[in-house]
Amino acid sequence: MIRYRFVTPHRQGKWYPDLQTAQRFAAEIGAGFLESRTGRFVAYLGTRLETRMADVQSRLAADAGMPSSA
Repeated sequence: MIRYRFVTPHRQGKWYPDLQTAQRFAAEIGAGFLESRTGRFVAYLGTRLETRMADVQSRLAADAGMPSSA
């Protein structure tokens, strides 16, 4: 399962299970906004999208004897 979050030079968002949810909450950290007419996400300058494999992170944490953060 792929997780998504938006990161700005000064803030980082939470990990979300789908891109649409990450985009919807990106405005809260100042990463961008959803255009009202088209629903298209517009990222502000300096914003980047990060992705990670949640299952891989969980397995690595379990192998290390640590609680999963995903």
